[in-house]
Amino acid sequence: MIDPLFAKISPTIALTHTALHKIKVHAMEAYPEECCGILVGTAGETGKEVLDVVRIGNAREENRTRRFLITPGEYAKAEAAAGAEGLGVMGFYHSHPDHPARPSQFDLEHAWPWCSYVIVAVEGRIPAAVKSWVLKEDRSGFDEEIMNSVERVAAGPARENTGHAGSTRAHTTPGDRG
Repeated sequence: MIDPLFAKISPTIALTHTALHKIKVHAMEAYPEECCGILVGTAGETGKEVLDVVRIGNAREENRTRRFLITPGEYAKAEAAAGAEGLGVMGFYHSHPDHPARPSQFDLEHAWPWCSYVIVAVEGRIPAAVKSWVLKEDRSGFDEEIMNSVERVAAGPARENTGHAGSTRAHTTPGDRG
């Protein structure tokens, strides 16, 4: 269940460089099929911060070049693992092989409120545009989120994408860059 406190967060999402890289690599490896996964991080007054991603195998049995499926079991495992780290599910990512990084009608019909939907366009196995979207309150479509790429600076022993220690330096990443 989504905490009502987070229901009015500004449409801003920051992904660590590592999380963004993992999404692009997954999209390249899955091409020409859609890849999919879960965005893990924190949310606050300034928006969502994705500290890591959980790579999920596309469970769709047919039309995998245009559709993806994350099973309830895979979602539950990812949510539990995130919770154990003091993090939460911020949304989902998937690729659009040889199509733009904008939500399809199918995406609209299956979207959850509040969640971010990061979509990477993949052109001939090469990641192109990466954009993030959030469902409008009236479910009529999506609003594009302002997306930033951030660098996590660990304050203690090196730990990849745990989000426990460190500060963040942000850089705006244009949505039309790969």
